[in-house]
Amino acid sequence: MEHIAVRWLILTVSILVAGMLFQGIEIASVGTAIAAAAILGVLNAFIRPVLLLLTLPVTLLSLGLFAFVINAFLLQISAALVSGFEVSGFWTAFWASLVMAVINVALTGFRFENGRIIVVDTRRRGPWD
Repeated sequence: MEHIAVRWLILTVSILVAGMLFQGIEIASVGTAIAAAAILGVLNAFIRPVLLLLTLPVTLLSLGLFAFVINAFLLQISAALVSGFEVSGFWTAFWASLVMAVINVALTGFRFENGRIIVVDTRRRGPWD
């Protein structure tokens, strides 16, 4: 359960940062960002894998860049579902999804333990390490 809460917090922070960086994204309040992160998290959990599977040939041909198109599409869907959260157009959603992905990758490598921030080593170690 803690893992879900941390991921939700990271997604909320990335939505708030994207809202500060892009003029085409309007966020009414922090509560709106929390609700948008919840909706986007559910969409990412259930709809994104289906979309990635359906668009696998295009994603492979674009070397994975089409995944950002899917992320932008899901961001626009979450904006349509949450009042107070507005995304003005596709390209705004595309660039915001790119920034959000970078923030998510950067913050996912950190974990909070006993009030301290520690870096989590996610590299797999072989038997020779």
